[in-house]
Amino acid sequence: MTVTDFAARVRRRETVVGYWILLDAPPATERIATLGYDYVALDAQHGLFGYSGLLNGLTAIDAGGASAGVVRVGQNGPAEIGRALDAGARAVIVPLVNTAQDAADAVAAARYPPHGIRSYGPMRSLLRIGPEPARANDSVAVLAMIETPQGLQNVEEIAATPGLDGLYVGPSDLTLSIGGTTSTDPAVADEFETALTRIRTACEANGLAAGLHTGAGEVAARRIAEGWTVLTVACDLVHLEIAARDHLAAARGDR
Repeated sequence: MTVTDFAARVRRRETVVGYWILLDAPPATERIATLGYDYVALDAQHGLFGYSGLLNGLTAIDAGGASAGVVRVGQNGPAEIGRALDAGARAVIVPLVNTAQDAADAVAAARYPPHGIRSYGPMRSLLRIGPEPARANDSVAVLAMIETPQGLQNVEEIAATPGLDGLYVGPSDLTLSIGGTTSTDPAVADEFETALTRIRTACEANGLAAGLHTGAGEVAARRIAEGWTVLTVACDLVHLEIAARDHLAAARGDR
């Protein structure tokens, strides 16, 4: 499979494994994008970069040659979604989707008329996806995040939204939404698993990709076995800290 097949693979519910980027460090992003991940996701909601960093990050991913560039946009709206797609994103992950109307708005923002309201001005994306609106509509995927109490309550209706390609779970916010006192609160582990099953079942019932952020490759492998199809593995900032801490411990003989 090539990078250009990414949206089609998502829609076919094939397993795709990705990596999460928070840092505005294009050379590092480019190196990650050579490793063979199916996608590399840039976090424009909580990531530590602005629009120029987003544009440079997507350029770096394409330069890596092995991964599709994905963007978690800062908010659900035509400006944010359109700019990410114009910069060359092959998929957008849209946060804080609470209702089916929210999901429909996200889909419309990512599609050119007559199927949506995306404004025409592809800029960089025309180099990778092409300028034709119909081709662009087919070449980008839209995933709605389920991470709030209202989103979980309405997940079946959200999953039935025409044109939506998948759901994506924000595990930290979902944990807080079901009563966790921290983003990884073990006290709500059972409730969290019940919520995940409900979301995954809604995806399966509607032929959607089922996406989930995970903290490690071993966790991603377990979730793939459960039926999740879009799996992100940790992120650059966390891995940088882990590696630096482990090297320091080794140097000091602490392990």
